[in-house]
Amino acid sequence: MNMAIFTGVFEDASTTATTVGITGFMTCLISALIIGLIIALTYKYKNKYSKNFVTTLALMPAMVCVVIMMVNGNVGAGVAVAGAFSLVRFRSVAGTSTEIGTIFLTMGSGLMTGMGYIGYAAVFTIVICMMQIIYNHIGIGSKKYAALDKTLRIAIPEDLEYTGALDDLFKEYTTSCQMTNVKTTDMGSLFKLTYNITLKAENIEKEFIDKLRCRNGNLEISISQQENNINEL
Repeated sequence: MNMAIFTGVFEDASTTATTVGITGFMTCLISALIIGLIIALTYKYKNKYSKNFVTTLALMPAMVCVVIMMVNGNVGAGVAVAGAFSLVRFRSVAGTSTEIGTIFLTMGSGLMTGMGYIGYAAVFTIVICMMQIIYNHIGIGSKKYAALDKTLRIAIPEDLEYTGALDDLFKEYTTSCQMTNVKTTDMGSLFKLTYNITLKAENIEKEFIDKLRCRNGNLEISISQQENNINEL
């Protein structure tokens, strides 16, 4: 195997600050842009995304690469690494674990490219991206019966004791049920209850609603897909 591709572009550099040549600079920069594009395209596979975030992913390895090349001394590189990884807080909104992991991937590959180890950066990126595609394809970590997880919101009159009032219906149509919220509405004349439920089957939803309508006097009822907590980190 030709190990030359795993030799750093700046391998002959001393431990002190060195001058980066234009050839080495352009080689690392273009490599970082290609790696960023690979990461961005991989992230789009079976993930929800925005145009701005994907564009940022494609450019981030190049930005980190340039920062590392411009502070090529050991002390400067240490400070640059700490500063570069603090950029993970550039998002004002809490992100998902996938987003945070992809950001670290872009910064890690940019760091290796900026240090001149283009071969290692390419192998690292390809391996991680391939595993991400495989995991997304096989649905690792996904719930098999997620379609049965529902959120039930039901209004009941104030004179109906809601504690245990629907237990028999829940036992008949659901495998699990948990009350998550109770609030009053219409000047206290109604209670609005919220439950997280898991139906026994998908085709019993209408029958379940009809039974609930008879129980609550045909007041408001809604069943929606249960929301997962997207702010995982």
